[in-house]
Amino acid sequence: MIIRAKTKDLFHGRPLSAKQRENSRLNLEELQAGHTVLRSMPRRLVLELTNACNLNCMMCGRNAATFQPTVFQLDWLRYFEPILDTVEEVTLMGWGEPTIHKDFVQMLELIHQHDARIYFCTNGMQLSQLENAIFDNQVDVFAVSVDGAKAETNARIRRGSDLNKIVESLRRIKQRQRTSGLSYPYVNFVFCAMKSNLHELPDLVHLAADIGLEEVKVVYLTAFDSILSQESLWDCRTEVEAVFQEAAELGESLGVTLKLPYLQGEDPAGEALHRDCFVTWRDFFLGSDGMVRPCMSTPVQFFAFDMNRPFEDMWNDTHFQQYRAQVNTFRMDEPCRRCYQSSHCNWNQKRSFLQMEETFAPAWSKVEA
Repeated sequence: MIIRAKTKDLFHGRPLSAKQRENSRLNLEELQAGHTVLRSMPRRLVLELTNACNLNCMMCGRNAATFQPTVFQLDWLRYFEPILDTVEEVTLMGWGEPTIHKDFVQMLELIHQHDARIYFCTNGMQLSQLENAIFDNQVDVFAVSVDGAKAETNARIRRGSDLNKIVESLRRIKQRQRTSGLSYPYVNFVFCAMKSNLHELPDLVHLAADIGLEEVKVVYLTAFDSILSQESLWDCRTEVEAVFQEAAELGESLGVTLKLPYLQGEDPAGEALHRDCFVTWRDFFLGSDGMVRPCMSTPVQFFAFDMNRPFEDMWNDTHFQQYRAQVNTFRMDEPCRRCYQSSHCNWNQKRSFLQMEETFAPAWSKVEA
């Protein structure tokens, strides 16, 4: 089965509570109406635990930005506890690797005390140490970033990564899930497609099926410097289409869902700068530098997180109101005009693939807790 990146919808895992369902219903209603002041809470909290990483991936935008390591404070998560039975999901993801945070397991434990589903995105190198925590805290879904079906390809792109170690960890996790008869965790590979690894996508689908993973998600490389632009698939539509077709047929035969970006020229956004964006209605994003931002794929910073400020006040801050009013109009700001966020960008646009000489990441000036 082929699916596209979700926008309004989130992962459908264990059933939502009545309170969550009502909040989600109201949030979607307000989104559709284009309200800028919301009575609903966000449906998802996206928390960047750190912008540091234990890898040095060749395509990571961290290598093309002024980098200052920052770390999410555990007390910030405790601040959100009053709404953790209302939001659908807490997503632990951002510019860095969340699983290297010293309090990562404690954060899973805290979220697990509430109704929100748990999702995190990882490079997979810590999974062997996290197996028990994943099951003890009922992690609903996690994504593992790998950029090759061969260990040498993945290691060349994701410098410091060990595909064999990742696969071994995933085999143990999926075997334990099957043996225990559990529906969680749902696991997918996330594959950043570029010229030098595109041909390995079908083999990655084979590998996912062999491990027992449910899905392979593909995102296009966005190049943040001129050297990396040589890897861009912007001008490779014919090759991309052929590989996507082969991978899709394999996925169908092996029972692996394939989540694909649109082919260049076929994105339903047409000539628009991006597909309709819903993040400032659906998500509340807090960076590891203590700054609230519209999403992780923009340098725009709304304001500093303040634990003494009521959440509803931050959620309807004038910055959120302005973004909700402008993000899907010609008045959107410059970073949104060249959106590269995989769920919302327009893959018909060259600027979605190529971001050289652009400001795409925050300054990462640390806010003291």
